Amino acid sequence: MGLKKYKPTTPSMRYTIVPSYEEITKKSPERSLTVAMNKTAGRNFEGRITVRHRGGGHKRKYRIIDFKRDKNGIPAVVSAIEYDPNRSCYIALLAYVDGEKRYILAPQGVKVGDKLLSGPDAEPVIGNCMPLSKMPLGQTIHNIELQPGRGGQIVRTAGGKAQLMSKEGEFAHIRLPSGEIRLINVRCVATVGQIGNSDWSSLVLGKAGRKRWRGIRPTVRGVAMNPVDHPMGGGEGRSSGGGHPVSPWGKLSKGGKTRGRRRTSNRFIIKRRK
Repeated sequence: MGLKKYKPTTPSMRYTIVPSYEEITKKSPERSLTVAMNKTAGRNFEGRITVRHRGGGHKRKYRIIDFKRDKNGIPAVVSAIEYDPNRSCYIALLAYVDGEKRYILAPQGVKVGDKLLSGPDAEPVIGNCMPLSKMPLGQTIHNIELQPGRGGQIVRTAGGKAQLMSKEGEFAHIRLPSGEIRLINVRCVATVGQIGNSDWSSLVLGKAGRKRWRGIRPTVRGVAMNPVDHPMGGGEGRSSGGGHPVSPWGKLSKGGKTRGRRRTSNRFIIKRRK
């Protein structure tokens, strides 16, 4: 992925850094693989705001992504690399020999015309999907299942990659991007390689309007509110009350552990994240 900067003809353009989209080969999505997205503005089925600072934004269509990669043994050709407004990485359109088309997360290095395969007989080539039991040690992977047959759930963001460290019996040791080492069943499948669009974290929106296009509304600091509105509000001058930073409902917002102590998946974590 390449990045593009502009001449500072306006204040907002001075710092703007956007993708060059040089990898994109198709502008409009495959119509049969899109569904309508209804906006919620952060509200649940009762109409109450459960996610703050959401609303507005450009219209989007959801692209149906094949996270399972369950067409085993059927070759596919990459027919296009497309932009997806619903995720940070690009997506690749696969055309299978039986006529079916599916979207997958575009791995880094995959180009139009490449042939991909999924299943236990696939080779450990970038873009191929195969069980962890068939992969060589040290392999870079992404879109990893946590339960066999459920579809990839982790390492799906732009530039994301994990590494297969070792195998012991029914489980494989996977080092995740956070540094956590986790046990995952060797029957689970993953895609070989790193996800593309690795420069996504270097983008600079440049202006507030671009944030609004994405459906994200402004955020007011708690210390700028009144005591009735936030635990950190009030005080003479610029004061935060002397307490630890908390959410509007009193939960610690910095450094507090949020993971449940009795989660059943705790026993699968060999080493905690950094």
